[in-house]
Amino acid sequence: MSTPQVTGRLHAPPGRLRPAPAAAPRRPRGAWARRAPLLPALIFMVVVTQLPFVGTLVISFMRWNALDPGDKGFTGFDNYREEFTDPQLRSALSTTVVLTVTVVLVSLALGLGLALLMDRKFLGRGVVRTLLITPFLVVPVASALLWKHALYNASYGLINGVLTWVWRLFGSHSAPQPDWLSQVPKLAVEASLIWQWTPFMMLILLAGLQSRPSDVVEAARVDGATNWQIFRYLTFPHLRRYLELAALLGTVYVVQNFDAVFTITSGGLGTANLPYAVYTTFYQAHDYGQASAEGVIVVVLSIIVATFALRTVSSLFREETL
Repeated sequence: MSTPQVTGRLHAPPGRLRPAPAAAPRRPRGAWARRAPLLPALIFMVVVTQLPFVGTLVISFMRWNALDPGDKGFTGFDNYREEFTDPQLRSALSTTVVLTVTVVLVSLALGLGLALLMDRKFLGRGVVRTLLITPFLVVPVASALLWKHALYNASYGLINGVLTWVWRLFGSHSAPQPDWLSQVPKLAVEASLIWQWTPFMMLILLAGLQSRPSDVVEAARVDGATNWQIFRYLTFPHLRRYLELAALLGTVYVVQNFDAVFTITSGGLGTANLPYAVYTTFYQAHDYGQASAEGVIVVVLSIIVATFALRTVSSLFREETL
């Protein structure tokens, strides 16, 4: 008997169909077509932002002073070591910390109070809200000039004029006329920055208040909760992420502030912060290596704070999608 030939083709029993082999996943052809228009913007961003920073980072490790062009070379971490040993630079660093913490905390507290007021319904709320955000829209240099001349000036400033008017109401013609810029220079800079950044804090916190579930608040009111209890147990926990975001973003910007210090006090009387120290080191001392090291420190501090800010924003987005 002849044995049947085994062919390479197997036939499935009737009624049973074998699944076809799965095809390898293929990348959509339109993926690169959608991303290609973004490449010029990406290249532009790298050229404009990253390459100058890399150049600054390289110069920060060099000994380079324009007043002595012959003495140029690699110096390692000497520029950074001098940052933390020079008394003036340490003072600029401490001033930056004090200025940033004071401005952020005070403007955050004021912004929270204004946001709670703007969350209530009253006649003319839109007009009041627009007026409150106006300081944030003013150019920083113009804002500093306004405070320096229109408010702080000892001869014709608004603050001393109000003091004179109040003293005359009580029958006195010897009102105090302090020179605010020389007597309280750091407070003068902080006040102008608080005036400028309070609307920014208010807008972020007001957005957080308007995202609060209203049914929970109404249920608490029905149960007899007071306004303080609603704020403590409902509003404040809900605003915690927004408070963190406002504080972090405000810190990023205030750390880099230069306009107010330069315009109001010119860095004198203990108001010089790190950005102003970079300016004086570069344009007055002409020490490019030292100025680059100071600039790198400012950028690193800003990146650290911005990293926490981005994490807070991501957590807010995750909470909104849940």
